[in-house]
Amino acid sequence: MVKAKSQYTCQECGSVSPKWVGQCLDCEAWNSMTEVAITRPVAQRWQGYAGENESELMSLPQISANVTERIPTGLAELDQVLGGGMVPGSVVLIGGDPGIGKSTLLLQALANLPCPSAALYVTGEESLQQVSLRAQRLGVGNMPLKMLAETQVESIIALATKEQPRVMVIDSIQTIFTQIIQSAPGSVSQVRESAALLVRFAKQSGISLYLVGHVNKEGAIAGPRVLEHMVDTVLYFEGEKDSRYRMVRAIKNRFGAVNELGIFAMTDKGLKGVSNPSAIFLSRGRFPAPGTVVMVTWEGSRPLLIEIQALVDDSHGIPRRVTVGYDHNRLALLLAVLNRHGRIAMHQMDVFLNVVGGVKITETGADLAILMAVLSSYRNLIIDSATAFFGEIGLGGELRPVSGGQERILEATKHGFKRIIVPKANAPRQQVEGVEIIAINSLSEAIEIVK
Repeated sequence: MVKAKSQYTCQECGSVSPKWVGQCLDCEAWNSMTEVAITRPVAQRWQGYAGENESELMSLPQISANVTERIPTGLAELDQVLGGGMVPGSVVLIGGDPGIGKSTLLLQALANLPCPSAALYVTGEESLQQVSLRAQRLGVGNMPLKMLAETQVESIIALATKEQPRVMVIDSIQTIFTQIIQSAPGSVSQVRESAALLVRFAKQSGISLYLVGHVNKEGAIAGPRVLEHMVDTVLYFEGEKDSRYRMVRAIKNRFGAVNELGIFAMTDKGLKGVSNPSAIFLSRGRFPAPGTVVMVTWEGSRPLLIEIQALVDDSHGIPRRVTVGYDHNRLALLLAVLNRHGRIAMHQMDVFLNVVGGVKITETGADLAILMAVLSSYRNLIIDSATAFFGEIGLGGELRPVSGGQERILEATKHGFKRIIVPKANAPRQQVEGVEIIAINSLSEAIEIVK
């Protein structure tokens, strides 16, 4: 008997090694190599230059560029993240922590379709009875949704070809396997090949496909990185476990804006869209406290008002820089600019920063608000709660403009802010009624304003 050959594949990056090693040589992950049997596909005979499946060559003007009609999900926040709804033939990958609400969101989206009977929900983790119980709890148990409990991708595609649904959900891609490969479900090779078969089927049939993906301990979607390249849209479900609010963020979207954000509230009847997201991030306490500042950030295609809290205290050792919802390296850079161009030293102080509401700030437009919050805590100075900030700070202490300046000002005005401090280049050409807009050029000017 011929001995079966095997190789070792990294579960993090998909690199291959002929023998087991403790650390992957490519991504340097520890204990990620698993043994996979090598299967040699049967080679097909060369059919010549002409074949039945020969691709057609077309010039660019011959290709139709008509906008495809989108399918609304019935959830306004999800539609906004997707760019206006689902596109026929598109593939959406959604990942998040266990229990965050991925299955709940997709089950609600299918139930709110204009024609729920044209949807297919494929579960590989739960039984049909478990899904039915969730549907009853969400109040959609009477919807004519088609359900399937299957993990073999060939069987799923065969049934979908017969039923021809408009929308299909695979929950989750890590439980699906193909007969082409002998490795276990969830391995890098199985996830890659199963996803490739499903993506090809969706493109050929025009079905809108949702893939639910598990995440690893770092928060990234488990499996090979090529999985995110295969799909059209990648969504991440975010939120703190002790908070009732959930955020869906678009990391990649071929049919809409990137970094678009949808906000939901978890209730006993499922997820409900938040129509006014800025209101939930503003605590507006009865007694204003030092170190509290409101900033106007930009998420996707809309502005949001978010409260920033800073605490500066004497250090009893090595100074600490602790951030929640913000990059601590960016905070260290801003403190260096404050020291160099604002003449305010923080090298002997502990600095703690918190973004209220569990939001993660990644844009540089938060620089001015963060330094003003740090300065307010350092000087024990209360900044008027009707004042909002936005602007990017350069290494030279200059204040740089940010995108969406006019929209940010209108958002702050709508929520009753009476004074807005902005970069000089973002100042509106016409004065906004009832609002004092202070346009400045440098960090030193901002420090003088908040004295």
